[in-house]
Amino acid sequence: MIHAILHYVFMRNAVLAALFASMVTGVIGTVAIEKRLISMSGGIAHASFGGIGLGYLLGFEPVWGGLLFAVGASGIICKLPKSTKLKADTMIGIMWSFGMALGILFVSLAPGYMPDMTSYLFGDILSVSTASIYYMAAFTVTVVLVFVMLYNHMILYLFDEEYAVARGVNVRLLKWIVYIMIPFGIIVLVKVVGIILTIALMTIPVSIAKLYFKSIGKVVVFSMVFSLTFCLAGLTVAYYANIPSGVCIVVLGTVTYLFLMLTRSGIQRRRHKRKVHMAQE
Repeated sequence: MIHAILHYVFMRNAVLAALFASMVTGVIGTVAIEKRLISMSGGIAHASFGGIGLGYLLGFEPVWGGLLFAVGASGIICKLPKSTKLKADTMIGIMWSFGMALGILFVSLAPGYMPDMTSYLFGDILSVSTASIYYMAAFTVTVVLVFVMLYNHMILYLFDEEYAVARGVNVRLLKWIVYIMIPFGIIVLVKVVGIILTIALMTIPVSIAKLYFKSIGKVVVFSMVFSLTFCLAGLTVAYYANIPSGVCIVVLGTVTYLFLMLTRSGIQRRRHKRKVHMAQE
């Protein structure tokens, strides 16, 4: 594996893509879970497929169309009043299906043979090009820098918006920043695990980190570590077994999370029974 990384460009690109995806996961995954925006993130990811299809139809880089559609869908959802939760859920569902439908339509209308969209739907970390690495790096740096620069305000926004307002934080601006950060992060993850599996990579590493840590800072950092571990492990399995990398990453992450969650629950139950027993004595 080390030999392949050192000698093959596509392997070096795959490792860099895993690193960028992991950094993005730690930030936007934590924010999305704390603000309960996972469903919205799934809708945005699927809406981006419309822009990807438009790129194929008009002959420009599909990722820019995907980003345009993702930001547009996020902006539409963000503009909905906070009190209309049902309408927000409905709009997410509409954006989800509308984006996928447009993507299929645009791809079918594109001249020539219909391109293989598997890498966009399910991810293929082994096919990440050098050009893709450049924009993934730019998007990742943007997301991480914005989060670090606004860290203190972001913590207040994540936990208590009313208290944040009382402290003079511009919550409305922060909301827009979050709703723009998420599409940028999603476009990075799409190249690694695909549109359909993006939610899994956003949630699994963060969920594991939250089993052991309460601090947002630690959750973000260890989410990155867990995500990178799953990406590299999935990349290794995909490389040697010749199977889809995105599927490997998500399956490994899911199995690990279920094992750790069940193990931790069992330990906590045993500790509770021990305390009850000691109290009775």
